[in-house]
Amino acid sequence: MRGLLTLATGFFALFAHAIAFPQPEKIYGVNLGSWLLLEPWMLPDEWVSMGGQICANCQDCIASEFALTQANPNTADQIFDKHWRTWFTEADVQRLKELGINTVRIPLGYWLVEPLVEPGEYYPKGGMRRLKEGLGWLKEAGIAAILDHHALPGVSADSQMFAGRCTSDVQFYTPKNYHRALIWTAVMTFFSHVDPDFESVFSIEAINEPLMDASKTPGFGQFQKDFVQTVRAVEAILGISSQPGSGYPPDYSSSGNLTVTMQQAAEIGQYSDEVKSVLRDSGPVLFQMLLKYSGPESISGFSRPENDPLIANFMDMTWQYNNPPNPADAKNGPQTYDDHLYYSFGGVADPNPTAYLTSMCNLERIQRAANVQNSPLWFGEWAISVNFNATTDFMKQWADAQKLQYSKSAGWIFWSFKIEDSPSVNGLQYQWSYYKGIEVGYLTEDPSAYHDPNVCKNYTKPA
Repeated sequence: MRGLLTLATGFFALFAHAIAFPQPEKIYGVNLGSWLLLEPWMLPDEWVSMGGQICANCQDCIASEFALTQANPNTADQIFDKHWRTWFTEADVQRLKELGINTVRIPLGYWLVEPLVEPGEYYPKGGMRRLKEGLGWLKEAGIAAILDHHALPGVSADSQMFAGRCTSDVQFYTPKNYHRALIWTAVMTFFSHVDPDFESVFSIEAINEPLMDASKTPGFGQFQKDFVQTVRAVEAILGISSQPGSGYPPDYSSSGNLTVTMQQAAEIGQYSDEVKSVLRDSGPVLFQMLLKYSGPESISGFSRPENDPLIANFMDMTWQYNNPPNPADAKNGPQTYDDHLYYSFGGVADPNPTAYLTSMCNLERIQRAANVQNSPLWFGEWAISVNFNATTDFMKQWADAQKLQYSKSAGWIFWSFKIEDSPSVNGLQYQWSYYKGIEVGYLTEDPSAYHDPNVCKNYTKPA
C-alpha cells in the first residue's frame, strides 16, 4: 500500500513524530488558571500593574484580555508576554511534580491561533510560543496536559472574565463561530501529534462551561459531532486511527503542500459538509502557525506519527438543561466528560458544614452522567471555597470529602494551581489556590491521601 502521505517535499516535511502521553490511570491535577487566559479577580495587583482595572461589573472597565489589548494596542503583546513568562514557570512545574500532580488543564483562548482573530477583535499575540515552552517543561516532568478551549470566538459565556471579553453579547453559538472554533481544533490537534513540545497533551476539551440553558445554544449538538470529526479527520491525515489497533485510516495522496493535503482529505473523507469546509480552511491557518512558531529550522524530514488518538473531552450532558444534546452521540474513538462543581456560589447546599458534607458525601453526579453514557467523568474544576465562615478542621474535611467523591471516577483537577497571594484578593487564596491550600494544611501534600479517609462515614445516607 502506498504511504499514507507522500510528503517528502514542501513545508509539511516538518517534524519527526511525537508520542503523546496516555491519560493517567487516576487524575490528580490542577488548572493553570490565569496563565494564558487571564481572569483579573485571580491577580488584581498584577492586573492593575499591567494597565487593567478592577470593578464590580467586569463590563464596566478594563477587566478582560480584550479590553486591556484594545486600550493598549501597541504594547499589549509585550505586557502579556511578561505575565506569561512569570505567572507559570519551570519552577512551578518542578513544584507540581514534587506535590504528586500528574495532570494539568490549560485554559486557552481561541486567539492563540492568531489568524482566527478578525478585525474589531483585540487580543495579545505570541501565546503559542509560551504554550510550547510550558508544554516542554511538563513533558520533561512527566505531567500530562489537557488543552481546554476556554474562551471561544464570538464569546461563549455571558459577562464572564474567563470568556476573554466581558460582554452580554454572546455570539459563539452561530455557524460562523462554530466554524472558527473547529479550525482552532484542527490546528491544536495537528500540533498535539507532530510538535515534540506537545507530547504531554492527551486530550482536547471542546468548550469550557457552555451556557447552561440549551435553548440558548442552537446547533450545539452538531458542533459536538463536528468537533470529534475534526479531531479524527486531522488524525486520519496523519495516519492515526480513532480505534487503536484497528489499522490505519484510508490512504491519502498529496503533492507535498499542506493546504492541498487538507483539501484532498476533505474530498476523500466521509465527513459532514461543515468538517470538509473546516479542513479546507484549516490548511492556510495551520501553515501560518507552523511557519511562525516552529520555523524552517525544524524541518528534519517527515515521519508518520504512530500515536494513539487524542481523547475528545466535553462538559457532560447534565451541565445543561432544557433538552440539551448528549455529547455521547458524537463519540468516535476515546472520549471523556468533564464536570465543574463550586458550592460557594450557592444553590447546591445550605451554607453550613453539615449541609455541605451531607450533600458532597451523597454526590450523585457521577452516576447521573453514567446514566446518559457520559463516562468516564473527571471533575475539571473545583475548589475548597465556601460561602460561610469555616474552621480549619472543616476546611480539611471539605477538601477530603471532595477528593474522596471525585476520585470515584476518572479523578479531579483543582482550580487553580495558584492565585495572587496579596491582601487585594481578600483571603480567596486560602480556598482557590492549590499551593496555599497545601501551605496552610487544608490539602494533603500527597494528592491521593486524606486527613481522614472516613470523612463521609457519618454523612452518607443509606442506599
